[in-house]
Amino acid sequence: MITYSAENVKMPQIRRRDTTAWIRRVAATYGRKVGEVGYLFCNDEKILEVNREYLQHDYYTDIITFDYDEGDEINGDLVISLDTVRSNAEQLGKPYDEELHRVIIHGILHLCGINDKGPGEREIMEAAEDRALAMR
Repeated sequence: MITYSAENVKMPQIRRRDTTAWIRRVAATYGRKVGEVGYLFCNDEKILEVNREYLQHDYYTDIITFDYDEGDEINGDLVISLDTVRSNAEQLGKPYDEELHRVIIHGILHLCGINDKGPGEREIMEAAEDRALAMR
């Protein structure tokens, strides 16, 4: 089950049923099933609080992924700052909706085992995001 909630922000206008089906399709391409995945959309202040409390990081980010995977089933909590998504979209010259969906699937790709911190990993993640966005 995939759940969507918002704290300190208005829920983004995403088609939940379509987004859920898309997430399931993307996960299936990695041989994974979707278990319990929870999205929390929030503002910069909330994501900074989560980053400090759980990761001891003192900076803003667009998404934090908490991975609770079990076998071939993905499970996790994904915290997304809509403030950062909006500012990233503006900086990149991308539509907000496209950047929001890129971040939504970014967390799922992490749950599917794709990383983006090591050498060459960012390019692999970006290619995976592009393939997933093409599946929407």
